[in-house]
Amino acid sequence: MNLTLDLSSIPTSPLQKINKVIVLEAESGESRRNCLQQSLNQAEDRGATTWLLNCNHNEDGPWAGLKDLLTAILPQVQAQAADLIIKHDYELTRVLPALRRTISVRYPSLTDIATQKEQIRNYPADRAFRIIHGIIDFLTAWFERSQSSQWVIACDRYDFSGGLVRIFFAELMRRRGQQLNLTLLVAIAPEANHKDVIGKFSNQYLQHIRLDLLPSPTTNISPQEMARLAEELEQQLEDDLIEQEIHLPRLIWYLLLSNQPKLALKYQIKAAVIYNRKGFYEDGLAFAQAALVQLERYCPEDMQKRWLIDSMLYTSYVALDKPLKAFEIMERAIQGTNNPDNLFQGCFMMAMLYIRELQERDIVKAEAYLERGLAELASSNIPEDVKLFQKTFNRNGMALVRYRQGRHQEAVELCQWCYEQVNALLNPEQHLLYRSVLLFNIAQVYDFIGNYGEAINYFTEAMAIDPNYSEYYNSRGNLYFKIGRLNDALEDYLKAIELSAPYPEVWANVGQCYRRLGKMPQALYAYSTALDLQPNQFSVLVARAQVFDMLEQPQAALADYNAALALDDNQPLVLANRAILHYEAGRYQEALNDLNQAIALDPENSDLYQNRAVALTALQRFQEVVGDLKTYLTLAPFAEDRLEVESQLLVLQTSK
Repeated sequence: MNLTLDLSSIPTSPLQKINKVIVLEAESGESRRNCLQQSLNQAEDRGATTWLLNCNHNEDGPWAGLKDLLTAILPQVQAQAADLIIKHDYELTRVLPALRRTISVRYPSLTDIATQKEQIRNYPADRAFRIIHGIIDFLTAWFERSQSSQWVIACDRYDFSGGLVRIFFAELMRRRGQQLNLTLLVAIAPEANHKDVIGKFSNQYLQHIRLDLLPSPTTNISPQEMARLAEELEQQLEDDLIEQEIHLPRLIWYLLLSNQPKLALKYQIKAAVIYNRKGFYEDGLAFAQAALVQLERYCPEDMQKRWLIDSMLYTSYVALDKPLKAFEIMERAIQGTNNPDNLFQGCFMMAMLYIRELQERDIVKAEAYLERGLAELASSNIPEDVKLFQKTFNRNGMALVRYRQGRHQEAVELCQWCYEQVNALLNPEQHLLYRSVLLFNIAQVYDFIGNYGEAINYFTEAMAIDPNYSEYYNSRGNLYFKIGRLNDALEDYLKAIELSAPYPEVWANVGQCYRRLGKMPQALYAYSTALDLQPNQFSVLVARAQVFDMLEQPQAALADYNAALALDDNQPLVLANRAILHYEAGRYQEALNDLNQAIALDPENSDLYQNRAVALTALQRFQEVVGDLKTYLTLAPFAEDRLEVESQLLVLQTSK
């Protein structure tokens, strides 16, 4: 069957920039892929640049599809704009691990380069989102350099794509769809769950097309042949960490279809470990869940593998903000073992849930788990030097308990003891990452109790050990901002941006700095960058609205206030700010409506009554003005303008 999807509705002029996602529902197979290719050929005839991607993450892992796109583009970029590869080295090597063989990442942090034995910190989940936005910036810059007029990207097997790829294409369309004159063709099976597969796209982009295509004839590859392919790939991977990161998903897929599917288990566990450490937690979770199924089927008695899987499930759930699921996993894991080598770790993880992750924190239970973990550690079979090292982990957790209890000096002393023990136990080149974390923890305690000088000193020590960890610069910048050292804060924030893929939180902080420094155009740019990366930030929308107002751009300010209040309309001061804009534009009733709502939310705020009196005066509702001015004087008996307000009242009452 030779069917072609007609894309004649897509404008060919670069002046007609659209962003559209055409969801093609058709049976998977060669017919659908040919249909997509013919459609891309049509687009190429009209001057578009096109790509056909296979987004099946079972074959190519978390970045399936996006890897194809970048691999196709990179040779041209290398030849014509190599500086873009340098600028985005971190993001590119995360998506294409093989690049690490040919380019060096300029700013590797200890979290990136610590050995497996010394890896004690995973990245926060938002790191993966920063990678996504960095790749979007890379593609946008290349689009401009390559003088393209239109991009059309076809994503075959999109219903088998990974979570990160779905976020990438949704964010690419939102942020740069119009600028790239981008059209996405997203091919999915008719039975695909739309909410899961295309739910991240805004409805404003979506157009659905259904084609009745005959499915491709099933090609049966024997289990023996899949086993042979798996063996060849296994030999290729061996101990090569880069090859493992690239090909583990395909190896697992081969093994599951082979005559020895149970051999996939160890690679599923390895994949869960790798993707969790990279901060790709949805993928780490998927592999850990699949490993648990394999374990139950083939070797339910292997308690050590079960412990490893449960640990990966716990890590993924915590990072994905699902602490109750993490709690269920770890509680079951602890109940299912009597091995102290595992129990001391499990007790620590349960304590962290109670003290840090669960909505209803329980300091008493957290402390009890840490004490139990210490006892289990003492009876474990690990070497004595490792026991002492693990004891510092446990006491570092207890420092957090003391911090939550308000026993701040004890928290500092525990962290310092841990640091001293590590220094005494290890040579200076060992466990640098852990040392920096201990110093960071001390800094946080000093920050909380208001000793900003000591906090800055400890942050600086941590940064000397791990100088490329951008989060440290953001944290120290916040301290400088608190004490009014705005130029130092700005320097740290800009360094954090340099060291990381796009970072919305830091751009918002840069905006705050520039605003306090009186540099409103720069503040506007920083706030706008933060909102481009993450649009639904209430406080940043309000801050940008205020800057627009200062720059005498009332319509832009109003749009931001509207967007902020659409997120949260229980904000009396924001309503009051919007009321002022309405009033200045002569929309007195709209101003009054906002002030009525603000007063309902904050009836003790005297300024709101005075502002409403102004709006009521414009509407000539003088009797209500009298009531509001009297309320204002009652709520603010020592107001500086009391005599002026009393005079206004006298005039109004006399006029009556």
